[in-house]
Amino acid sequence: MDKNKFALTPPMGWNSYDYYDTSVNEEQVKANAIYMAENLKEFGWEYIVIDIEWYGYDTGSQREKYQYIPFWKVEMDEYSRLLPCVQKFPSAKDGKGFQPLAEFVHNLGLKFGIHIMRGIPRNAAHAHTKILGTDKTANEVADPSNICDWNPDMYGIRPDVEGAQEYYDSIFKLYAEWGVDFVKCDDICRMDMPTAKKEIEMLYQAIQKCGRPIVLSLSPGPARIEEAWHYETYANMWRITDDFWDKWDLLLPMFERCELWQSHVREGCFPDCDMLTVGRLGKGFGNEWQCNFTREEQVTMLTLWCIFRSPLMIGTDLTTLDDWTKKLLTNQEVLGLLSHSAGARQIKRDERSVVWCSEDTVENAGYIAVFNLEDKEAAVSVPWEAVSQYGICRKDGKELWSGETAELQNMDFVTVPAHGAKLYKVIM
Repeated sequence: MDKNKFALTPPMGWNSYDYYDTSVNEEQVKANAIYMAENLKEFGWEYIVIDIEWYGYDTGSQREKYQYIPFWKVEMDEYSRLLPCVQKFPSAKDGKGFQPLAEFVHNLGLKFGIHIMRGIPRNAAHAHTKILGTDKTANEVADPSNICDWNPDMYGIRPDVEGAQEYYDSIFKLYAEWGVDFVKCDDICRMDMPTAKKEIEMLYQAIQKCGRPIVLSLSPGPARIEEAWHYETYANMWRITDDFWDKWDLLLPMFERCELWQSHVREGCFPDCDMLTVGRLGKGFGNEWQCNFTREEQVTMLTLWCIFRSPLMIGTDLTTLDDWTKKLLTNQEVLGLLSHSAGARQIKRDERSVVWCSEDTVENAGYIAVFNLEDKEAAVSVPWEAVSQYGICRKDGKELWSGETAELQNMDFVTVPAHGAKLYKVIM
């Protein structure tokens, strides 16, 4: 299977982590899926992704002490494969796994995804449980010295021993049977663990064998630019930042990160700016809050993610979206850059402002994104000589957030709100 055909354009969906942390349950997943089908699907949103510790019991119950309760009970089959915890996902009972929930999501016209951690469960290694397709057991493929430094659930794999590839093959065989369309693998993208690079290849091989086109997303970042070829060869998405949250001092460095990765965006291969921190956040962390970004900062985030063509994953509880945020997430012309633009480049960046350009792949048109980094409204100069290299002439354009016509032929400066952005489409 050609993995570059699994996601021809950047995946768009919802992920449970930013709002629910480890505690999301079946009822909540279904509610978000229904909301997406009824309100967002027509705009290209389609993935419903369950994030970390769907296999763990009592998740979130000791949040004052732990994000991830160490060495706690997990749901697991006889072949060392983690299963959905029936406390949270009752339809998984009797060994059904996520198949019933995936079917529910598919029947809404959406796609279904899950999060996994790199490696093999520590509980499996300690219990010497079997691995499907080999007579080796979990303890023989686990490397107890190769561990995630922030999550206690897994041991790394010994890549070159018998049973290691068979283990990864077995979990993706199970995911294919469930109907999984998307897997986000964690503790792997930075390649800061000794076997992470090889384990990315093993994940790829397992997907190739499973018979189902499963999009592979790698976390957390920042990804290593010197390994760009490796990510492009073996994955569909890879995080170019650590966990992104609703703080201006985290958004500001994304311009440099996107510039670093701008030449590596192509069909089936998407550097990932991480989730969209909008709406209500943090309930599962025990401290629910409304997005700290100003509205203009949220426009900046969406504009950069879209012109760069990052995957888009919404991090809030969709059922609590207010009208303004819903409008932000359903601007068809802005979201259209994900599916029919190419060649985006940052053509100007200094301490005060940033300008990006890209080309439309369907119409004879181009895009200019103008960002104001200052703490006050400012006039941002447009470098027309550089813009003209995209074939973009000084003609009237349309500002896609406001829908207003812009007389660009007479405009050397664009007035942009503090920390805000304007996105212009110019027909040639």
